[in-house]
Amino acid sequence: MKAYKFLQLAVFVLILIMAGNLSCKKKSLKQPNIVLCMADDQGWGDMAYYDHPVINTPNFDDMAASGLRFDRFYAAAPVCSPTRGSVMTGRHPNRFGCFSWGNTLRPQEITIAEILKKAGYTTGHFGKWHLGSVQKGSPVNPGTSGFDEWFSAPNFFDNDPIMSREGIAIQTHGESSMVTADAAIEFIRKHANTEQPFLAVIWFGSPHNPHKAIEQDRSLYSGQPEDLQDFYGEITGMDRAFGKIRKELKSLGIRENTILWYCSDNGGLPEIGATGGRGHKGNIYEGGLRVPAILEWPANIKKPRISNIPCNTYDIYPTLLEIVNVQFENQPPLDGISLVPLIKDKMNKRSKPIGFWQYPAGGTKVPAGKWMSELLYEQETGLTPRDSSRLRIDASNLDHIYPDESFQGHAAWLDWPWKLHRIQEDSLSVKLELYNLAEDPWEKKDLAAKDTVRTNSMRRQVEVWQTSVIQSLNGKDYKKCLK
Repeated sequence: MKAYKFLQLAVFVLILIMAGNLSCKKKSLKQPNIVLCMADDQGWGDMAYYDHPVINTPNFDDMAASGLRFDRFYAAAPVCSPTRGSVMTGRHPNRFGCFSWGNTLRPQEITIAEILKKAGYTTGHFGKWHLGSVQKGSPVNPGTSGFDEWFSAPNFFDNDPIMSREGIAIQTHGESSMVTADAAIEFIRKHANTEQPFLAVIWFGSPHNPHKAIEQDRSLYSGQPEDLQDFYGEITGMDRAFGKIRKELKSLGIRENTILWYCSDNGGLPEIGATGGRGHKGNIYEGGLRVPAILEWPANIKKPRISNIPCNTYDIYPTLLEIVNVQFENQPPLDGISLVPLIKDKMNKRSKPIGFWQYPAGGTKVPAGKWMSELLYEQETGLTPRDSSRLRIDASNLDHIYPDESFQGHAAWLDWPWKLHRIQEDSLSVKLELYNLAEDPWEKKDLAAKDTVRTNSMRRQVEVWQTSVIQSLNGKDYKKCLK
C-alpha cells in the first residue's frame, strides 16, 4: 500500500514537473514585445557616445555600450513625415505620395501596426504622429493605421502639450518627452504580463524647434549660447525620458525579450545639429540622412556590437516581420530588407542597394498647437469641429498621375561604398555625382567623370528603381491589395 501511494506521489510530482516544463516552454515561445522610439531632428552626432563635446546623454550612451549600435544608419528621407511613413510600411515614402513634411500615409498602405495586430499584438502609438490626423473620423489617424491605443499629436509638440487620446483632446502638464514616455509606460505596464505581446511606437517631439528645455536640463549648458542651451537641454530631457522607459522594461521583468529600437527621423539641423557628413536636414547628402540608431534585445544580442553596414528606417518593417514570422499575402513591393542576419551577427554586407529620392513637392503645414487647442475648445463647448481639413479626408485620393518618363528631384543610390546622386531640376538636364564614401565620407570628391562605367551602371539601376516607385505612386500596388 505504501509502495502504491509512493508511486502515486511520484506520478503526481512528475506531472507537475512536466506541466511546469510545458508552461515554461509556452512562456519562452511568446513573441517579443517591440518598442520603437524615434527622435525629431536629432542629428547623427548629437550623442555623447559619438564624442560630442557638450551633450549629456547617459541613457543613450549606456544602451549604445550594451546593444547593437548602428554607425551607418539612414533615414529614408531627409525630413520627418516621409521617414515615419517608411517605418510604418517598409517602403520608400514616395511610393505612397508622402514626399515631404506634413504629407500623410495613404489608407491603402499596409502598416506594421496592422500586420502585428493581426498576428496577435496589442498596438499603441505615443507622441508625434505627423502622418495624418489625430481626430476621430479621419482615414489616417493612428487608429485607422492599426493602433489599438494612441496618445498622439499631429506634429511636433513642446512642454505642457495638448494630446489626442483616441481622438479626445487632453491637456497635459510636464516636459514634452516625459509626457510621451509616461503615456507609453502606462500602456506597457497594462500589457506587460498578458498573453499578448505588444508593439509600442514612441515618437518624441524633441529636439524640433522651437527649442524649449526645462530648467533642469537647460542649466546643464549654462555656458553655451542661449539657443544651444535649449537645444542640448531638449536632447538631455529626451534621454532622461527614454531612460525611464528602458528602466521600466527591466523593472517589469520583460527587458530580456523586448526589442527596443531607437533612431532619429532625419539628419542634423543647419548650424546647430551635428551631422554625419556633408549637408543637414533637408539634404540627400550624408548629413541629411545619417542618424543615430541603437537596438537592444538581450535575448538575442548577448554582447555589445557596432555595425557599419548601411541600414535604413525602411528595414525596420521587414525585420520585425521575419522576427515575428508573419507574412502578408498581398504585400506591396518593399524597399527594405530584413536585418535579422545582422542581429544574429551573420551579415557581412547589405544584400541590395538603398534608394533615396527627394521629389520636388512642398510640405503641408500642420500647426499642432493651434489645431489641438481648437479641438479642446470644441470639445469643451460642444461645438462641431469647424476645420474639416484637420481630418485629411482626401488622403486616399489617386487622382493625380505622375509621369514615368522623367524623374524630377534629387535621388541617390547607395551601393556601399559607392553613392551616386542623380539630380534633375527640369525635364531636360540630369546632373550625376559619384562618391566613394569609404574614402570620401564628406562627399567632396566627385568621381562621376572619372569612373563613367560605374556611373552609368548605377544610373540605370536607380532609374529602374524610380520607375518602380512611380508605378507604386500611381496606384499599381493597390490593385491586389484588399484592405
